[in-house]
Amino acid sequence: MKQILVASDFSNSASHAMTYALSLAKILQMEVAVIHAIHPTEGINNSTYNAIFIEDYYAKKRSALKEWAETFRQNETYKEVPIKTVCDVGFLRKVINKYTEYNSVSFLVMGITGATGIKGIVGSNTSMVVTKMRIPTLIVPLESVLPASPSVALATDYKTTKLSVKDVKALTQILKATDPKRLDVLHIAEKVMDAKSIKNGEKKLKEQIPDVEIKFNYIDDEGKTSNGIIDFIETNETDILCLVKHNHNIIYRLFASSTINEILNKSVKAILVLHE
Repeated sequence: MKQILVASDFSNSASHAMTYALSLAKILQMEVAVIHAIHPTEGINNSTYNAIFIEDYYAKKRSALKEWAETFRQNETYKEVPIKTVCDVGFLRKVINKYTEYNSVSFLVMGITGATGIKGIVGSNTSMVVTKMRIPTLIVPLESVLPASPSVALATDYKTTKLSVKDVKALTQILKATDPKRLDVLHIAEKVMDAKSIKNGEKKLKEQIPDVEIKFNYIDDEGKTSNGIIDFIETNETDILCLVKHNHNIIYRLFASSTINEILNKSVKAILVLHE
């Protein structure tokens, strides 16, 4: 069974991300796997290191994660959603990579504090996953709520953005939650495109994402990309914004210039980051 992976640190943000993931899993008929990384030095007193003590500490952490996950089963809405827990020792990046290497994970879900406290994303685990890892990641602010049929938008540019197989699979899974299946595409152009380029770009996306109604929208990049995206998702009441992180394209600059932080500061919507 396909899995949605949720990173948990037992915080309120993680709890909200878990609820969001369970809502998606119920719609998509997927399993939720909750993962927690125990830092290599966590629970260790360097002066009195004791192997028995540390193993007991790890066991308690694994038990705590299971208990945390089970609390969500008290909600009848999620009672039938399969849930498993994974607690491993190591840095979060390595723990996630190790798990995804041997398991069928569609995307990772991580919580953040949202529009009122996103400044802390720089240097955080969320920022690390966005910038360093290649797994599709759904970033969920505390204020973001998944409706019964979410509105999904993809911000892209035809010239350099190329959706990989992994990108398409993750996006296709998300689109299964929409009814009818629909995707708003927001094309961000550095300069005016000719009709042929526009036609070819639309054709490629339609070929990559078949059986989905696609509405194409266009804005010019005038150095205020984040404002244009924010205006669009607010006007169109977008619930999930998809960004493709590729080097050297317009969307990549969202990350290089911290514009992703600006979007999250101004928006309370979930963002699906596609990394390849």
